[in-house]
Amino acid sequence: MKPLPNTQPNAGKFPLVDYHYHAPMLNGSSAPCLKESKSLRNITRDYFDAEADREFISEAAVFTTLIVMATMPIVAGISAVLQLLGSLPVF
Repeated sequence: MKPLPNTQPNAGKFPLVDYHYHAPMLNGSSAPCLKESKSLRNITRDYFDAEADREFISEAAVFTTLIVMATMPIVAGISAVLQLLGSLPVF
């Protein structure tokens, strides 16, 4: 909003404000190299359309490797417990 100068001698500290002020509109450019900007939604949609398939394969490989590495100690622990139970005398 465009402030107006105080013209009244006993006016307060704040300037008067013109509430009907409108910023000037810029005309469109006729330059052929300028393009209309894309919204953030369109940019992300283009990214995920192109990159999602490639990223999925690598992330699936990493996930599978992590699962295998996490189950190996569990299987080794279960095997050790079974060997311990097998070596105990039965009454």
